[in-house]
Amino acid sequence: MAGIGPLTQDWEPVVIRKKAPTAAAKKDEKVVNAARRAGAEIESVKKSNAGTNRAASSSTSLNTRKLDEETENLAHDRVPTELKKAIMHARVEKKLTQAQLAQLINEKPQIIQEYESGKAIPNQQIIGKLERALGAKLRGKK
Repeated sequence: MAGIGPLTQDWEPVVIRKKAPTAAAKKDEKVVNAARRAGAEIESVKKSNAGTNRAASSSTSLNTRKLDEETENLAHDRVPTELKKAIMHARVEKKLTQAQLAQLINEKPQIIQEYESGKAIPNQQIIGKLERALGAKLRGKK
């Protein structure tokens, strides 16, 4: 670098400062006590539900009261008696076990057991698979 000129160094001071305190740091007990000793103004505001075990809004009590007053019995539909009898009858006619039928429709044997015992929640896709595998109409009027 012969043609550029004399080399000089930059000796200006660089000042490194700490970051300004965050909101959480300003609320720290040590910082608050130090500010009190220094005579700074400190504002403390009590939150309305602070330190209590109550919900943020009182609407939950309204909801719980509505739920308590509700008398309707909600339950999932189960497999009707006609359907479970039709499945069992068609399966026995085809001389299939529950496990074999389950394998034919690519489902677990437990599903067939639930349908035949009436414990399953009816699923139209599974009923459709059963109709195809058994060659019998299980849904609708006969």
